[in-house]
Amino acid sequence: MPSSSIPFLAERFRLRSVTTGLALRFVAISNPGRERGGKKGRHLSSCFDCADEVFVRVSAAFFEPSVRSRLSLRVAALVVSILGIPPSFAKMLSKSCANLFELGSDNAMEFDTIKSLSRVMTTVGIINNIDGASTNEDSCSPILSIQSRRIIVANFLPLNSVKDQKTGRWCFAWDDDSLLFQLKDGFSSDTEVIYVGNLKADVDISEQEEVAQKLLAEFRCMPTFLPPDLFKRYYHGFCKQQLWPLFHYMLPICLHKGDLFDRSLFQAYISVNKKFADKVLEVMNSDNDSVWIHDYHLMLLPTFLRKRLNRAKIGFFLHSPFPSSELYRTLPVREEILKALLNADLIGFQTYDYARHFLSCCSRMLGLNYESKRGYIGLEYYGRTVNIKILSVGVHIGRLHSLLNQPETISKVQEIEEKFKGKKLLLGVDDMDIFKGISLKLLALELLLERSPSLRGNVVLVQIVNPARSTGKDVKEANEEAKSIAKRINNSYGTSDYEPVVLIDQPIPLHEKIAFYVAAECCIVNAVRDGMNLVSYEYVVCRQGTEIMDMSRHISIGSSHASTLIVSEFVGCSPSLSGAFRVNPWSTEDVCDALYQSLKLEDSEKQLRHEKHYRYVSSHHVSYWASSFSQDLERACKDHYSRRCWALGFGLNFRVLFLSPNFRKLTLSHILSAYKNTCRRAIFLDYDGTIMSETSVNKTPSAETLSILNSLCSDPNNTVFLVSGRGRESLGDWFSSCENLGIAAEHGYFIRWRKDAEWESSSVPVVLDWFKIAEPVIQLYTETTDGSNVELKESAIVWHHQYADPDFGSCQAKELLDHLESVLANEPVVVKRGQHIVEVKPQGVSKGVVVEKLIGTLTKSGKPPDFVLCIGDDRSDEDMFESINSTASSNQFPSVPEVFACTVGQKPSKAKYYVEDCSEVIRLLHGISSFSTQNHRDKQHSQVSFEKLC
Repeated sequence: MPSSSIPFLAERFRLRSVTTGLALRFVAISNPGRERGGKKGRHLSSCFDCADEVFVRVSAAFFEPSVRSRLSLRVAALVVSILGIPPSFAKMLSKSCANLFELGSDNAMEFDTIKSLSRVMTTVGIINNIDGASTNEDSCSPILSIQSRRIIVANFLPLNSVKDQKTGRWCFAWDDDSLLFQLKDGFSSDTEVIYVGNLKADVDISEQEEVAQKLLAEFRCMPTFLPPDLFKRYYHGFCKQQLWPLFHYMLPICLHKGDLFDRSLFQAYISVNKKFADKVLEVMNSDNDSVWIHDYHLMLLPTFLRKRLNRAKIGFFLHSPFPSSELYRTLPVREEILKALLNADLIGFQTYDYARHFLSCCSRMLGLNYESKRGYIGLEYYGRTVNIKILSVGVHIGRLHSLLNQPETISKVQEIEEKFKGKKLLLGVDDMDIFKGISLKLLALELLLERSPSLRGNVVLVQIVNPARSTGKDVKEANEEAKSIAKRINNSYGTSDYEPVVLIDQPIPLHEKIAFYVAAECCIVNAVRDGMNLVSYEYVVCRQGTEIMDMSRHISIGSSHASTLIVSEFVGCSPSLSGAFRVNPWSTEDVCDALYQSLKLEDSEKQLRHEKHYRYVSSHHVSYWASSFSQDLERACKDHYSRRCWALGFGLNFRVLFLSPNFRKLTLSHILSAYKNTCRRAIFLDYDGTIMSETSVNKTPSAETLSILNSLCSDPNNTVFLVSGRGRESLGDWFSSCENLGIAAEHGYFIRWRKDAEWESSSVPVVLDWFKIAEPVIQLYTETTDGSNVELKESAIVWHHQYADPDFGSCQAKELLDHLESVLANEPVVVKRGQHIVEVKPQGVSKGVVVEKLIGTLTKSGKPPDFVLCIGDDRSDEDMFESINSTASSNQFPSVPEVFACTVGQKPSKAKYYVEDCSEVIRLLHGISSFSTQNHRDKQHSQVSFEKLC
């Protein structure tokens, strides 16, 4: 072994020793009073497992690039080999620029100087100070301190890249006009921003290592170098041929009109999202870091991040439209993408329509419910509340002002105004693609000139066409069509010194585009479908101008400004621009009329509309958007560390379940030990969804279920009750073979202690008057809601909409709830909405009330339960859980009973235990009934033996 390796090995052993000590201390602090005994070996093993994790993370922290100078990759590889760092961290190390010689030198960092550990390594409040040591500026504490960081992830980095042909070196600069770069202004000054994404340039594989180090060190950017073939299949394939057309409401109806779904392209999409996840994880070093993912290119990324870091703060913003459920459901991988997005904590949309479509998809395809609480829309997903944010993107006012004040912009404005002097200048600025409606806009102008001869020679439309972002036959055809229409208009209505349409179809400098904004009297945004489109916002800001721009145009300081906008109804910015002429871009007559009205508008009206727009645009800028999203993301993640989490599912079906820290699975061994040591047991069981599956068509109990219940009831120490919302007649028939089974029907309105006992009614009388009011109302909603039905009970009326259209059924349920509450306001009933039901029942009747009553009766008869088991699955059963928990903690019992409130399925609940499904409930009941049966046989055998002995 080379002598140079010895310091590295020594450091490794010392590092392992220290981290083991930290782990032991962590476990000791976080598990006070934990039993040792026979569990000592397993306990110590978990300590060393924890030590391994701390070791890996501390090791990674030493190699963090922000606190190191460069080192050759050969030495890095040597350290990786000697220290045995896992592959994921080795990859991170190889792309770092650390001075690793420090780690192996005699002056290596001392772990005793670590003051605080990043929360990714600890539990909040457990380790705040190691041995009370202090740190200095040269110590490693800056690495491990908790600092607010935002990791912005998008398809492309906000950088401009140029390779110097002489030196062969790459030069990079920030793209000042990139939205991703501009949103930094919405964060506090002490927030570190790191970008992850692709470069807009092809970097040779031999140069990628050097470029990655340069970008990370100088720009805090982590590039994701993708192989050209993979990038083509991911971006130009799945993104642009599958998602982008679908999200803009275009389906491949036939082969020559679009590309059918290609599974191999989706696999490329998955691969790229995984690679992005790896890059994000390389730069994350604390649970305080939050990740903000942008647009449809990375919709699977939340799943891959959540799988690795269950409590990561993940936000996602969709810049494009989200289609209606009728279109989205045509996507073969529709559920995979929805589930991946739901692994984010906050999902942002430009408009309410897009958010509504997404929520509708979640409801129809995943069966998820959502509701609005205090102004925030929340979607419940496995114990987590996925928040939905609706806020459109803004523009960077300062950037536009700086461009307006540039001499070349001022000069270009003067040139444009001189060139089109005496003419009404209309402006369109669009990317060249099939959804921007350029041809429809030109056709509307053609119709205007045909109908209004007086406008010929007085109106000019300057159409700036930005380069296409994608390639294909459709884009080429759209470009050729626009040129053809423009040529036809100019030939029909133009003269030697006048062209109605000026088509600029080559890239122009940004200052020229800004100059056209300033000079144009009207701007037309005519897209047939667009996510946001900031052209209208930029136009409003430029028309407002600056003092320098106003002086150059001989406009008095403080004078009013004016602008006119024509905006498509199908563009994201349309709802926020209430003073614009909103048009249906598919109707050339509608657009033509809007053009005519805008040209005839009074100056005072133009000024009022402009002022209204500028107030909104100037207050809802890009900084406001970023700040608001960031704040909402923090709010959405505030409960991450107050709950326990479980990882569920595989692949794209992965999700994390968040539940109460005290919530755990009820095992047979755990309940059986308490069952054996008690002698007065009360067992309360729900029926549908608990011992009978909700999906079962035949609701009659099986022979196995009846046998288990009979075994439990035969034990004289047990009092077993079936507590159900079903009617007493059906329950009595189904369980007629269970002689000793108690039944509480219709949520406890009717009670029978055993088969040969009489039914007892609740003290609340049934007044039939409210039946006469409620039944016609419910029948009306049944007739108008296909798939719904009415269930008439002796004490209640239930409206079911389980088989109705999810959206319509939910909407009708809300309306029915309001309607019934209104007409029954003075009646002694309550109207409640449950899972796919709306129920009207007498006041004071619930499962919680009846369980409390039954326990009270047992106590008064001198048999206070010392064991209570309660199992249910839906909202009505939560009343039972709450009741037995509160009753058990009261002074009603001589001693505190063993209480097992258990819900079916892992979901938020007032119960402290859960089982997976109905089959597990049956297995659990079978296990404890087997003990009762065996115990009964043992007693009989002992009695017989004693009699023989006598």
